Amino acid sequence: MDLAGRKLGLMLSTDPTHPNLQTALGLSATALARGADVYLYLIDDGVAAVEDARVQALAERGAKLFVCAYGCQKRRLPLSERATNCGLVVLTDIIAGTDRFLALN
Repeated sequence: MDLAGRKLGLMLSTDPTHPNLQTALGLSATALARGADVYLYLIDDGVAAVEDARVQALAERGAKLFVCAYGCQKRRLPLSERATNCGLVVLTDIIAGTDRFLALN
């Protein structure tokens, strides 16, 4: 099924060791392969996945990667230069601007 022009939004809030990361990676890779635009927002414990090679590989394939700056600050993680550091306004825009949005909590 061709998904060209469709937009998928994903929010990941769990630690990278949680199976939700693998789910987000699989959904994102499949959507990208079918031509969809993918927006991945990392929040809460999910911010720790921003430098993960698998997440960065999605960005290299065209996924738009966002990380919650406040979440990084609260976990004493440095802001990443490999994602857009932002806040909840951007998450709201992703929710409103995508055809499908999934929250992996």
